[in-house]
Amino acid sequence: MSDEISLPGQCTGVGWDKDGDTLAMINDKTGVIFLWDANNQKTSQLDSGLRDTLTFLLWSKVGQQLAIGTNKGNLLIYNHQTSRKIPILGKHTRKITCGSWSLQNLLALGSEDRTISISNAEGDTVRQASVRADPAEVQFSEMKGDERSTMGDNTVSVIIGHKTLFLYNMNDPENPIELAFQQRYGSIVHYEWYGDGYILIGFSQGYFVVISTHMKEIGQELFQARNHKDNLSSVAISLSLNKAASVGDNCIKIHDLSDLKEMYAIINLDDERGLDKLSWTEDGQLLAVSTKKGALHVYLTKLPMLGDCSNTRIAFLTSLLEVTVQDVVRQDSPLVISIDLEPSFIGLGPFHLAIGMNNRAWFYALSDDGAEKLKDREYLGTVQSIQLNADYAAVRFEGKVQLHVIEGDAAAPSADERDMRLFPEKEQKEARITDHAITVDFLVYSTNVGGLHYFYLEDWQFVNEYRHMVGIRKIFCDIAGTQLILIDDKSDGFVYNPVNDHITEIPNFSPTILGVLWDNSPHDKVSMKGVFIGYDEDKIFVYVYCKETVQVGSCLLVGMTKLPYGHIPILLYNGEVTLQTQSGKVATLTLSTHDYDVKAQSLQQTEMRSSLQKCIALHRFRDALMYCNAMNSNEAWHDLGKASLQCLEIDFAINVYRQIGDVGMVMSLNKIKGYEDSHQLAGYIAMFLEDFNLAQDHFLQSTRPIAALEMRRDLLHWDSALHLAKTLSPDQIPFISREYAQQLEFTGDYVNALSHYEKGITRHEETRDHDESCAAGVARMSIRMGDIRRGVQMALKMPSRLLKKDCAQILESMKQWSEAAILYEKGAYYDKGASVYIRSKNWAKVGELLPHVTSPKIHSQYAKAKEVDGQYKEAAQAYGNAKDWDNVIRVNLDHLHDPDEAVRIVRETQSVDGAKMVAKFFLKLADYSSAIQFLVMSKCNDEAFQLAQQHNQMETYAEIIGDDATHEDYQSIAVYFENERNHLLAGKFFYLCSHYPRALKHFLKYQGSDDGQALEMAIETVGKAKDEVLTHQLIDYLMGETDGIPKDAKYLFRLYMALKQFREAARTAIIIAREEQNAGNYRNAHDVLFSMYQELKKNKIKIPTEMNTNLMILHSYILVKIHVKRGDHLKGARMLIRVANNISKFPSRNLLLLWVTLSMPFAMTNVNCKLNAITLT
Repeated sequence: MSDEISLPGQCTGVGWDKDGDTLAMINDKTGVIFLWDANNQKTSQLDSGLRDTLTFLLWSKVGQQLAIGTNKGNLLIYNHQTSRKIPILGKHTRKITCGSWSLQNLLALGSEDRTISISNAEGDTVRQASVRADPAEVQFSEMKGDERSTMGDNTVSVIIGHKTLFLYNMNDPENPIELAFQQRYGSIVHYEWYGDGYILIGFSQGYFVVISTHMKEIGQELFQARNHKDNLSSVAISLSLNKAASVGDNCIKIHDLSDLKEMYAIINLDDERGLDKLSWTEDGQLLAVSTKKGALHVYLTKLPMLGDCSNTRIAFLTSLLEVTVQDVVRQDSPLVISIDLEPSFIGLGPFHLAIGMNNRAWFYALSDDGAEKLKDREYLGTVQSIQLNADYAAVRFEGKVQLHVIEGDAAAPSADERDMRLFPEKEQKEARITDHAITVDFLVYSTNVGGLHYFYLEDWQFVNEYRHMVGIRKIFCDIAGTQLILIDDKSDGFVYNPVNDHITEIPNFSPTILGVLWDNSPHDKVSMKGVFIGYDEDKIFVYVYCKETVQVGSCLLVGMTKLPYGHIPILLYNGEVTLQTQSGKVATLTLSTHDYDVKAQSLQQTEMRSSLQKCIALHRFRDALMYCNAMNSNEAWHDLGKASLQCLEIDFAINVYRQIGDVGMVMSLNKIKGYEDSHQLAGYIAMFLEDFNLAQDHFLQSTRPIAALEMRRDLLHWDSALHLAKTLSPDQIPFISREYAQQLEFTGDYVNALSHYEKGITRHEETRDHDESCAAGVARMSIRMGDIRRGVQMALKMPSRLLKKDCAQILESMKQWSEAAILYEKGAYYDKGASVYIRSKNWAKVGELLPHVTSPKIHSQYAKAKEVDGQYKEAAQAYGNAKDWDNVIRVNLDHLHDPDEAVRIVRETQSVDGAKMVAKFFLKLADYSSAIQFLVMSKCNDEAFQLAQQHNQMETYAEIIGDDATHEDYQSIAVYFENERNHLLAGKFFYLCSHYPRALKHFLKYQGSDDGQALEMAIETVGKAKDEVLTHQLIDYLMGETDGIPKDAKYLFRLYMALKQFREAARTAIIIAREEQNAGNYRNAHDVLFSMYQELKKNKIKIPTEMNTNLMILHSYILVKIHVKRGDHLKGARMLIRVANNISKFPSRNLLLLWVTLSMPFAMTNVNCKLNAITLT
């Protein structure tokens, strides 16, 4: 208890002013107002001057006015700042019971006279309204509407007779609204306004109801619940916590205003009965409930969010008088430290803890055994923040920072200047320090004028200063102090590198960011790139900063994570954020950017792709390599390779590109990886990544700036190349000008191309080829620009054939025929020259060039010209040179009257159109046979057919048409011969058009000298048709069943062969062979059997024994003569013996064979004698 004040009577009113400095109290015995000052804890008395009992007291929300009401309706307005008292007698006629101040400093009062008055700060009545019962709980607020009110609090609400809620809108005083509720709710106990015109109402039967004051929703209950079984005595709302509380029975129930259906918390007071009033502090930190027996219970709803971290240890407030220190990575037992006061700041170092409030701090030494209180220290102002390292404390207060040793004696004078120092220095007296940080080696602080200062503790001097364009509000250092984030007065964020004074703007930096944390994990767990987060009230933004990149320091936003309500990040370690909660505990949150599964094989393809992108964004290339191996996707490998190049991870990028077989990239990277010049290395990487402007910037800052010129030349960026060449290599300007001119010529910018060609001429002997190329360009551009004479003269003087051709083509496109033809001729392009001479009608020059011309088109054009001139022989020769045979034939027929030459050409060239012309010529001469021949040659079969039909030349037509006709042509010829009863030819052409039945019919009807041909054709027809009916019809004919005359068996044999009925053919062949043998035709018999033998072997059919034997005997008979003629009598004798053994099969030569066989022994004796003589020798 801070103080106790005795009043002369029962207290009838008590209240704090808007600043919480003065407490006002009234009682029912005297008209004195008691004022207690919280700063000096002294009580003063103020005489109200009113003689009746004081019943009401209320401070203004925005001013120093205090309103006091009496039981007779009088009012006193006291200004505590000016001590002025304004009494208003008769404001009401009866007791003033309730009231409220608005944000516009209007005062609304309710009285037992059943009226409501609204007055200004001077006590003048502005509005007055009558009600039908006693008013209570007067409040100001703003009704929910389509448009916001310009006067702010425009509505007075009041409870009428504890049953209804009266809403009096000052913008519409004639139409007040009175809301009634269900009787089962009981009487209205209390209500609170919140949000955009919503009202929470508590009822005595335990219900609380939410309504809206929007005119479209007025009278509707948005939410209703019975929170307490027996009774409800009060409700309260904390807008800072977004919570609503109700008290009743013996418990307190708390709801979240964003979701009233869910119960946030329940506080039971089992030992208490008669709970009465309920109230939150303005910041929502405390919730107080009173009882009718005079007890007061105060609950801490949230702790002050105080905390600090050092490496992986954190210190945070776990209760108002308790601080906990724990290592969240090592998971050691937490160290709980009891303190003597509620702190307003906390600082944690490697070995110390500092807490304090106002201008005083207490220091504790931390060890494994616990915490030891070292000392306390006072400073020259209210401490805003404190930072510790192993030896020093840096304390910021009132725009200054005091640096002092932690364990030194502050009271004793120090001779060592290193014990304490005050910043800023005297020469910086106009600057105020806005934030500071301390690392192992440095004290860093920022100022309101944009200064950023690094103080080196070991040398005790400033080592680096940076001036920002505007004032700096906050700074955040990493552990080593080599990377720093600053937030300026424009709420923009930047990453500062003190090594090279390079500053990088943080992209998408939210102006609502409250703080920043660097990842405190060691460098062997996270790559050398810096991961940090920025957080506001509901989101965490994850960034990656890389010092050594192609961009010379780059910062990227890689993702966002939702921050739980009421949590504050205090430590970031390897992607896990340690959060401080309002309940004095800590929680761990894994950032969405770091939430990936290290077991890649268990993931789907889309999940692996997402995890890969996270690893690449965080520059965790080793983890990304695992996903690339699992995905085996070229796209994934390329993404990883590009990202590693961006961070100058050359060796890693080489391995990546080697995986995907990019030989060119691997060779290029191997070539540059040894470069020690970082700008030169970054320039080549930027070039590989196609960021050429950045590459040029790096090259120009490197030790080899000429590389920028080489790159621009290779890229054909000629303007940039020329600009660079002026300073880097002036001797290269002519060569660049020539190359630039060539590109301009290609794009059609001939004016600038001519200029650059002329600039490219050096007139040096060693660059003769270059000068000739430039001169050629000048010649071409001169012609294009209209200076034809200059261009032609230059082209004629130069030896280049190609230049002459190029210039001639340009002139030709400009229709300068004469000059173009001359250049073509001089360049030995005779075809083009002759063509252009033809355009200019210069036939004499064409004739001169004609022996050199190879183009048929030109010869043809020349021939036409000669034909027009009547020189037909020369025209025919020219047409012949052009291979235009149709025109040669035409000229020979029409003009030279040489049909023999025309016929010869047609036969040689097979010209269709030429054949037509010749056919017409012979038709005029009535030479129908020749006309038909050439009509067929010209594919005019219909005309040839009609001509043959008209002049009885069908046989000639049929002979000429050959195999090139269509089925329709064949059918037409067949029908013609059918009508002429020429069965052989009719059958032949029916066969050719595949009408096999009609063809066979005509073949069998044919009777003539060559009926064998008809039978052969019939057999071929049946073989082709493969029709059983036709086959039987032909067999019947051959067997003589049709006309009673059997045909030669050889036709039956050929039929079986045509039908591929080889077994039947074999039997027939044996019969034929036997007949031939009987007739003495042994060679024919042998041929029949031998051909049949081959067919059977070919079709893998077993050879009949009889056929095999007969063939062997006939073959032996034929071999006898052959061996005898060769003089091989031994083999001949053996063959003859075999034949003699089967002499019955040779009836026509029995006696001859017998005589030859009997005479063979004498011949054999001579042979044996000769053999014996040879052996003896």
